[in-house]
Amino acid sequence: MKIINSIHDMQTFSQQQKSDGKKIGFVPTMGFLHKGHLSLVEEAKKRNEIVVVSIFVNPTQFGEGEDFDIYPKDFERDKEMLENMEVDVIFYPTVDEIYPKSYNTYVDVYGVTDKLCGASRPGHFRGVTTVVSKLFNCVLPDNAYFGLKDAQQVVVISKMARELHFPVNIVPCPIVRESDGLALSSRNVNLTKEQREHATVLYKSLKKAEEMIEDGCLDANQIKQVLKDEITTYQEARLDYIEVVDFDTLEDVKTIQGKTLLALAVKIGKVRLIDNLIVEV
Repeated sequence: MKIINSIHDMQTFSQQQKSDGKKIGFVPTMGFLHKGHLSLVEEAKKRNEIVVVSIFVNPTQFGEGEDFDIYPKDFERDKEMLENMEVDVIFYPTVDEIYPKSYNTYVDVYGVTDKLCGASRPGHFRGVTTVVSKLFNCVLPDNAYFGLKDAQQVVVISKMARELHFPVNIVPCPIVRESDGLALSSRNVNLTKEQREHATVLYKSLKKAEEMIEDGCLDANQIKQVLKDEITTYQEARLDYIEVVDFDTLEDVKTIQGKTLLALAVKIGKVRLIDNLIVEV
């Protein structure tokens, strides 16, 4: 397994692999890997001869007062996990490599970034789309793999790749959960034992909403109210948002029909957690 730190070396490697007729699968991460990340690596290995995983905690997607400074990091642990997965390359650039001094170019995607997480985290998706576009240009992947835990991110990046004509196929992958339903996240490590137990309310509330939809309740406001009632039974759970939106446009819906996203963002203590459920009616 290679560890590549420079953009030039990463591009040179990828260009050589592509000239040899090999497809490159790419999994962008911010490190502190878990089974969710590894499931993306497994998917990438199925359809590509070369798999590249990037590890880069992107400062431009964190707002003032967010958890950039305490975001968990353990490169040696991540490296061992990826070696065991037989990944070909870790792309591990520094902040100065990605954002050199006087850097002042950003990518904005309009229409789908001012809702959900974008509404409560101004500038977040500007940072995401900028760094992902840069990583695409560094790694030159044929296929890029993103987890649906952040469904909005998948929608945003798919739109960006399509509209900016990136020659890369965006592959959404299912949410990976703990046995009690909690969606895997690098931030889970910052939860206390009690908070960790409370955090399961996100998935429990989504499952209750799913049962209601299966029983014929298609009123979005009614579903949102049930989600709110379930989550606020825990005093330590503070709602950021509960939304029921069209999956492709992220526009609010009054009646659930077609492919619909039920999305939550909740703070448990100081830890902001997101989860969602996609339903099709």
